[in-house]
Amino acid sequence: MGVEGCTKCIKYLLFVFNFIFWLAGGIILGVALWLRHDSQTTNILYLQLGDKQAPNTFYVGIYILIAVGAVMMFVGFLGCYGAIQESQCLLGTFFTCLVILFACEVAAGIWGFVNKDQIAKDVKQFYDQALQQALMGESDANNAKAVVKTFHETLDCCGSDIVTSTFTPLWKDDLCRKDSLKSFFENTNCHKKIDELFSGKLYLIGIAAVVVAVIMIFEMILSMVLCCGIRNSSVY
Repeated sequence: MGVEGCTKCIKYLLFVFNFIFWLAGGIILGVALWLRHDSQTTNILYLQLGDKQAPNTFYVGIYILIAVGAVMMFVGFLGCYGAIQESQCLLGTFFTCLVILFACEVAAGIWGFVNKDQIAKDVKQFYDQALQQALMGESDANNAKAVVKTFHETLDCCGSDIVTSTFTPLWKDDLCRKDSLKSFFENTNCHKKIDELFSGKLYLIGIAAVVVAVIMIFEMILSMVLCCGIRNSSVY
């Protein structure tokens, strides 16, 4: 016997929310894959300075986001099917998956909040080390110059502070843009550019996480109400 009245409305409302949840999972998966293969981040995070690899902590968050997007699509489909079939078993499984996914998202959010400044800091330290080797002519200077030029070309910047970013183009034009006069007035501190690069992407991830969390809370409430309604209708 199918559900009636308000419970039937909740059934279709849950279906709609799950469809939105499924779409959100697809969007998050797409955004995560875009972030993973974005030319700016890949150009920088694939660099190697001697035996030292560029910090890739940022990719940990991206891989978590990819996994979350894929799981969301599966859970959204499960919720849609469970709501239409009015199956307490499927809805119970759906609710359990939602709770686990919500807990994982909270954990990932805490991890991202704790590491949001550290990610940019590690990349800036990697850049500073390469810049120092390139300017001072230390061992493996050619590799360091290649690393520094990749940062400068990818982020359109030069130098790690105001003094370096102003004067480096005038006496080290092989590291910065060839147009010294233009570079003198327009080049931006690479530390600032690195902060902008990662803060913008982490901000995007944070918005996605908040939206998904709100949808999940509504779905958990609706699934519990629908389960109760199905149980009551089966009794009568």
